[in-house]
Amino acid sequence: MKIRIKFRKFGVMKFIGHLDVMRYFQKAIRRAGIDICYSEGFSPHMIMSFASPLGVGLTSSGEYLDIEVREACSSKDALQRLNSVMAEGIEVVSFRKIADGKASNAMALTAAADYEVRFREGCAPAEGWQEDFDRFCSLESVQVIKKSKKGEREVDIRPLIYRIERREDCIFMQTAAGSARNLKPELVMEAFAAWAGLSFPEFAFLVHRLELYGNTGTEEQRKLVSLESLGEELPLGQA
Repeated sequence: MKIRIKFRKFGVMKFIGHLDVMRYFQKAIRRAGIDICYSEGFSPHMIMSFASPLGVGLTSSGEYLDIEVREACSSKDALQRLNSVMAEGIEVVSFRKIADGKASNAMALTAAADYEVRFREGCAPAEGWQEDFDRFCSLESVQVIKKSKKGEREVDIRPLIYRIERREDCIFMQTAAGSARNLKPELVMEAFAAWAGLSFPEFAFLVHRLELYGNTGTEEQRKLVSLESLGEELPLGQA
């Protein structure tokens, strides 16, 4: 049976990298008594995959990992077990059954992400940047220089920005995410700075990921649904 776990990552845990988070969950799942499946061969490992690894220094309320289990307890029981062994800074918020098969894999499904971006104390630009940002949001094209092993080239990232707006206490954006198309919110802010003639200090942004989505439509007509909504709660008495 395939299970999707949603969790929050906050506080000092934002400085823990992806590989350490993976090892952390391996230990937590064992301690919680979750009957997880292992791969075969000479070096068996837990069958586990993460939707979209979070960068170091970012917090999130919408992280996902998929596991396979031999027998599943109820979602309520699993949450209690897992959260009883969690360290401060990680909280499991849902434990849901998902369809079998590679097509249901969170890593393959991930198509978009919601973010909130704030300025660190003392890093906000001078007054008046808000009007510039509103104009930036209405641009039809946002050109940036993308560096790769083959060199540098100019690309338009605007098609990868699905929504962007300035809110009262933050900047909200929904961008492409996943293995095929991915846009980091920091790059959007750097593009804004270049367009507006601003200069932000290093580590100027506080980035919080709100949610990850799969696309049940086409690329031209996206129908985004949260990865959590693609699973179902396991009732009490589930075996």
